[in-house]
Amino acid sequence: MTDQRPDQRKPVILIAEDERSVAEGYELWLADQYEVRLVSDGQEALDAIDETVDVALLDRMMPQVSGRQVLREIREREMDCRVAMVTAVEPDFDVIEMGFDAYVTKPPERQELIETIEQLLDRASVDDALQEYHSLMARKGTLQTQKTELELAESEEYQELLDRIEMKREEVDEDLGDMDSEIDFVSAVREVDASDGDLETTELDGVDAFETEEEETDE
Repeated sequence: MTDQRPDQRKPVILIAEDERSVAEGYELWLADQYEVRLVSDGQEALDAIDETVDVALLDRMMPQVSGRQVLREIREREMDCRVAMVTAVEPDFDVIEMGFDAYVTKPPERQELIETIEQLLDRASVDDALQEYHSLMARKGTLQTQKTELELAESEEYQELLDRIEMKREEVDEDLGDMDSEIDFVSAVREVDASDGDLETTELDGVDAFETEEEETDE
């Protein structure tokens, strides 16, 4: 059970997922610990995002407005909520320019999802520089689980990411103290064989969810 927050309210989790059975499965997992709000597409997510939302779980591939576009809008609005992408889209080097805080590959396990949310809630009170450092580390960790060492070494984008991390580490060094270990994001430790158009069967505590990723752009 999640410890009660200082303001004595349940954290608010916004779930943006166009597969209803999947969204309801997540809700079953989370409703005892959090206030869960469900939306079924990106436009509804943009309408629902406000200062009361603590964590947003976004599918990348959604009708009307993609999860990537929703994420971009959240960052442009400078909102305080943390964002985890929960998606069947395998991460590529394009994630380097996405400002997510965690990347969870479908189908997640219940404990993985809860631990990811708890990590993001725990980081909610840190300053902007440290938030950015965590976000950069999340992108690095996500790629490390999907790419070979050779692919990473040959990628100019990845090398630039490492440079950005080092610069940000120096900026927040006083806050980090002697912490030399990298942030362990639960969202970046599981590899799932998923691709656009594949049919997946996800068992969510008794809820069988069949989800098909549509051929939609998430630009």
